Parts: sequence; C-alpha cells; structure tokens
Amino acid sequence: MKDRYESPLCARYASERMQRLFSPDRRFQTWRRLWTELARAEHALGLPVTQAQVDELAAHIEQIDYSVVEAREREVRHDVMAHVYAYGLCCPGAAGIIHLGATSCFVTDNADLILYRDALRLIRGEVVAVLRALRPFAWRYRALPTLGYTHYQPAQPVTVGKRACLWMQDLLLDLEEIDAVLAAFRFLGCRGTTGTEASFLELFGGDGEKVDEMNRRLAAAFGFDRCYAVCGQTYPRKLDSRILAALSSVAQSAHRFATDIRLLQHDRQVEEPFGESQIGSSA
Repeated sequence: MKDRYESPLCARYASERMQRLFSPDRRFQTWRRLWTELARAEHALGLPVTQAQVDELAAHIEQIDYSVVEAREREVRHDVMAHVYAYGLCCPGAAGIIHLGATSCFVTDNADLILYRDALRLIRGEVVAVLRALRPFAWRYRALPTLGYTHYQPAQPVTVGKRACLWMQDLLLDLEEIDAVLAAFRFLGCRGTTGTEASFLELFGGDGEKVDEMNRRLAAAFGFDRCYAVCGQTYPRKLDSRILAALSSVAQSAHRFATDIRLLQHDRQVEEPFGESQIGSSA
C-alpha cells in the first residue's frame, strides 16, 4: 500500500532499530510493562493485588488488539483508558487492578523517558561507530600533507589525518554531551495528578515510605537508579530541551563533516565511493 503519505525522514533515513524503537508496538507494550510492574510492586507492598493477576498481566504484554483500542477510543475519547480496556479484555482476572492508583502520565511520560533513553543510547552507539571508523583513517593519513583553507581560501598546509581529527573531536564533544544527558536521566514513577502522590498515600494508608519504595521498585525495573525528587504529574520538560540540544550537537557535527567532504571533493582532495552500477545523475 502506497496511497498514504510516508515521511522520508523515517522511510529513507531512519535506521530499522530506531523505527522499531518508536513503533506503536514498542510504545504500547511499554505501557503494559509499566502496568505489570506497577501491579508487581503493589502486590509486594501489600495492596490487594495477587501474584496470579501480576502473572496474567505479564503473559499478555504483546497481545494488543489495536482494533479494540481504536473502537474504544472513539467511544470514550481517551487513549490511555482505551488501552486499559483492551488490556483488561486480554486479562479478565486482572482487569480490575490495571492502572490502580495511577494517572495517564504514569504510562505516557514514563514510557517516553524509557524510549528517549534507549534512543539516546542507540545514537551514542552510532557516534562511537563513526569514531572507530575514522580512527584508522586519521592515523593512516596523519602525515599526508594537503592544502588547508580559511573561509575556503587557500591558507597553510595541514595533513589529511589532522583534518579527520577535527571531525573526530566534534563527535567526541557530542559523546560527552550525550553521556551527560544520559547520566541526568531520572524516572518519573507514580506521582499522582499533581505530583503529591495523594492517590497512593490513600491506598497505602498514609505510609509514605511504602510509596517511596514502590517508586524505587518501578525505577529499578526499567533500569533507572532514581526518580525525580520533585515534579508535577509530568516529568520536567527541561529534559526535552537537553535531549534536543544533544541531538542538535550531533547534527551540527555531521553537517560540518559532510560539508567539508563536499567542498574537498570539489577540489579533488577526497572522493566519494562510486558503485559499479550507481547512477550519478539523470541528466
């Protein structure tokens, strides 16, 4: 089927791993994993959730009937509650405890944090792969002289290897930025409608230590070592700007790298590979 718009940013340029990471299956299975781990923590801390219910939820994480979700959302006009309903049909024995005490942002925001973290890790790996590929090139041509430019005007000699090191240094700075953002990642956890955890304090009879332990268990289940100390219903959106800044930094390095190669190819200092059956122009 090719009768619907398809973004080239996805179809042509995104890796298969990145496309899968942000697919509906990955997102909504992550919602179900969150509901399962919430039930697991609530069971362990004494709420009326049985191990059988936890097991039932865990067994049906991947069985999402999107037609049921879509039909229910048309009726209730709420995406999260449509998914709660569909999950409950898969797990009738656990339907009554799905999303117990939680708000919509428990699944939407925590899932976003998980996906953003995993995507940054994927990009980090790609940056490292480029650095590893450039290293032998820079070393091989470390002493090969070439003309250097200032404002694209002939200046003083440099070496091909030194020029490659400039590209590598930019990417190393990007790597540091990505690592700093990843180190600052925190889990949202279950914070209630305004971040006061009121619904969970009520469920646990005012026992704040149990609420804290529930959030610690949830964070650990998804690979986080801490939650935000203070928040509203959502995670702080400052994190989004930090992620965007790190992505922008990588894009700037890639743009500089690509532009240098394009200009150097014009001067015949470097050339791109050209496949045997490749077509350079339609003209």
